Amino acid sequence: MGQVEMPALGGSETEVAMGDSPGGEKFVPVAESIRYRKRAQSAEKKVEELAAELAEAKTQAANTAEQLQNVQNEQKLLRKLAAAGAADLEAAVLIAKARMEDEPQADVDGVIEQLRKEKQYLFAGSSARGGDGAAAQKTAGAKDKVASGHTVLDAAAKRAATSGNRMDLQRYLRLRRNFL
Repeated sequence: MGQVEMPALGGSETEVAMGDSPGGEKFVPVAESIRYRKRAQSAEKKVEELAAELAEAKTQAANTAEQLQNVQNEQKLLRKLAAAGAADLEAAVLIAKARMEDEPQADVDGVIEQLRKEKQYLFAGSSARGGDGAAAQKTAGAKDKVASGHTVLDAAAKRAATSGNRMDLQRYLRLRRNFL
């Protein structure tokens, strides 16, 4: 681009020769050329800013996708552990996640089976009842609740009412507090 400053015929403005054609150069005022250059520079700056914003948005999207995948994997693991009859889900999930991080090629079902073999205490009745995953047995309080068709609480209430003994009344009140 050849730039030649020449005085304008009718004024004091300077013109810049633009163009590559021999003899057919186009003259543009210097002020307009400066405006074009500033606009081009600001456009280039904006392009750089937008490119930086785009790169940041892409990294955020990748991070969000990774977090979503982790949550989905954890939910899948939690569902499978619950179906396997894990008594302590939190501990089982933590151990299973640690094992899956150590062995990236390990599948969820294999890790759960390995946990069932190695850490039987995490699963409800896995060794006592042959691994059927049934609920835990009743506690002593729940066993005593029903005795020969009558509840222990009803029997204690009848005994306290008929005897009038303070010890029987205290026993009834203690049972009532436990069961109600």
